[in-house]
Amino acid sequence: MAEKNGIADQLELIKAYARQQTLDPLKGSGRWVGMGLLGSVLLVVGGVSMTLALLRVLQEETGTNFTGNLSWVPYLLTMTVLIAVMVLLGLRIRKKTL
Repeated sequence: MAEKNGIADQLELIKAYARQQTLDPLKGSGRWVGMGLLGSVLLVVGGVSMTLALLRVLQEETGTNFTGNLSWVPYLLTMTVLIAVMVLLGLRIRKKTL
């Protein structure tokens, strides 16, 4: 009888250890992933808004400088700024694991 009780205790100990080493870290990583997704969505919405604002400023507030054959210049400038911001953000990424 004592042998059977010892085996049951060992199985419970193994289950508790497995739960501690697998489920608990996954629960913590869910919050980490959720915050990352929320931050990503907000960053994209802000980036799109700022990009459109920059484009509209270049098109509307520069008078006739970017009209006619030069109407593509605001798009090129906006794309250049957007790529530069993306590169800077990419360089700032440091945390690689949970």
